Amino acid sequence: MKQYIVYILLCNDNSYYTGITNDIDRRLYEHESGLDPKSYTFKRRPVKLLFQEMFNDIHQAIAFEKQIKGWKRTKKEAIINGDWHLLQELSKRAK
Repeated sequence: MKQYIVYILLCNDNSYYTGITNDIDRRLYEHESGLDPKSYTFKRRPVKLLFQEMFNDIHQAIAFEKQIKGWKRTKKEAIINGDWHLLQELSKRAK
């Protein structure tokens, strides 16, 4: 069964990059190598893997990636730190 990984990188400019892959080692190599000059991380290297979550269903992985991309930094940092219980409170504060 294929697994999909949603991940968050810390970029050199202190921004976060969220992505999805089925091979985290390959994808990290691609980010670090700067294979695509048009990519978000190209001018923000080096990058550091801070978070990864595995999914068996590609649709769930894509939905989670999109959800994270819509979050403010505080919510991203909550899951990076393993503080999932803070998400509901942080969502209330955003309103």
